[in-house]
Amino acid sequence: MIPAEIQRIVHAGVPLAEQWGIEVLQAEAGTALCRLPERPDLLRPGGTISGPALMGLADVAMWAALLGVHEGRDESLTSQLAITFLRRPAPGAVLAEARIVKRGGRLIYGEVWLRAEGETEPAAHVTTQWVAVTPPRR
Repeated sequence: MIPAEIQRIVHAGVPLAEQWGIEVLQAEAGTALCRLPERPDLLRPGGTISGPALMGLADVAMWAALLGVHEGRDESLTSQLAITFLRRPAPGAVLAEARIVKRGGRLIYGEVWLRAEGETEPAAHVTTQWVAVTPPRR
């Protein structure tokens, strides 16, 4: 699937991702790259992007990675998400690089690196665990 198709699925499944303008730039083979554009309504005092916005971006990016593996069909659920804030991201858009680290039975473990667009140093590191859900038969 092409990133635009996965983005359409993400926006339909998580309407907040569409409201925030999250873009799926890449999604394939258990990895994804997503972009959250600069948005004044997602800033916290001090002019930096809020923690909840970064966590939401990370969660969406991991789902995009899963959708890339399963040809756009994935109903897995986040069961755990932990974030370590490493530094304040520079003003502007934020990128999320997600990858599936391990699949075992029903559990999926992944990580996401967040950084300001145009920067190389990470702003945050996320570890996340998902539970695979078998879609109902149609």
